[in-house]
Amino acid sequence: MIAMLKGQIEEVGDGWAVLDVNGVGYLVFCSTRTLARFGPGDGATLHIETHVREDHIHLYGFGERGERAWFKLLTTVQGVGAKVALALLSVLSGDELTHAIAAGDKAQVGRANGVGPKLAQRIVTELKDKVAALALGPAAGLRAGAPVGTPDGDGAGRDAVSALVNLGYAPSDALTAVSHAAARADHGLNVEALIKGALGELGSKDHGR
Repeated sequence: MIAMLKGQIEEVGDGWAVLDVNGVGYLVFCSTRTLARFGPGDGATLHIETHVREDHIHLYGFGERGERAWFKLLTTVQGVGAKVALALLSVLSGDELTHAIAAGDKAQVGRANGVGPKLAQRIVTELKDKVAALALGPAAGLRAGAPVGTPDGDGAGRDAVSALVNLGYAPSDALTAVSHAAARADHGLNVEALIKGALGELGSKDHGR
């Protein structure tokens, strides 16, 4: 099983690249986000996900381990194949996917080619709890390098979610509240501000029950 390829970009096309590794050209399918990082003649290291089928072997390449992890997570959703997963990763970063799923933002997820309203809803519903747990990273006992970014992108969001979970809130509720708090801010918030904003939303939710 191929996990990584390091070589020189020989050719780039629509959704694919040919990577020359010691004279052997590997056809690798990539998101536009990954392809934008390289051009013909550039040295490249691609993290590989190998799909083996009866009629073909396809290699999917990613510029970062996190993107590969997101690819694997997205393809656990029924109806999300490799093509759709790459389309999602082409229009949304890990941070953006985290925020969209936590906020239940079907429209944001539906920006990707091949993702209709029903599939967008399924992605949001099925991945909400998984994304919440992954956002906690090592604090949740998960491996380092989890594919999920935090809402504010600098670790404050992860720390805020962790603090709320320690207070007894469900990970999915905590992540949603922190994401909303970050989205309402005009600029990045520190941990204390994120927790305060999230608690305000969670408190209103509790009173509304």
